[in-house]
Amino acid sequence: MIHIAIIEPSYIIYEGLANVLLRSHYHFQVYRLENMEEPEHTGLKEKIAIVILNPAQIQNNTRHFVQLKRTITQFKWIGLIYSYFDKEILSVSGSLLHITDTPETIISTIYKQVHNAAHVSENTVSEQITEREMEVLIQLVHGLSDKEIGEKLNISIHTVVSHRKNIIQKTGIKSQAGLTIYAISNKIISIDSYTD
Repeated sequence: MIHIAIIEPSYIIYEGLANVLLRSHYHFQVYRLENMEEPEHTGLKEKIAIVILNPAQIQNNTRHFVQLKRTITQFKWIGLIYSYFDKEILSVSGSLLHITDTPETIISTIYKQVHNAAHVSENTVSEQITEREMEVLIQLVHGLSDKEIGEKLNISIHTVVSHRKNIIQKTGIKSQAGLTIYAISNKIISIDSYTD
């Protein structure tokens, strides 16, 4: 599941974009947020992989936005363009979507952002991740909690948390969506087993 936050004041535009995402064959969870700080206040910070925002949200607050991007490094930011914006604002937004883009282009742009975040060379997987960490990773990808993973693998919650930290440190990926793509692209799980 790839969690996407949309920061867009127009309900019609939000609904249209959310509809495009939810109708795709990818597994997206979409959240509508009021502002850039909301993921931290709502507990969504660890879930969200992509933030699509109307650049008007950062128009008078570019410095704060740049600081936020440095602080929350796991988010991939995509600007949603449907009116004129200064080039400086667009340059800090990251990737861009245009309101006239086709659904296929929108999905492709989002998928590329998530895939780029999770891209790690296949040759380094076996050297970096231990067999037990792979077992924990597989359970994480399937959405199990630390307690459920501990029960399934007969290890303590403390050990699960330790393995999770090691996985994040070795891969540099914090979000479940990023870890899912990492696991699929490195053949730790198959796409078929994930979607079942």
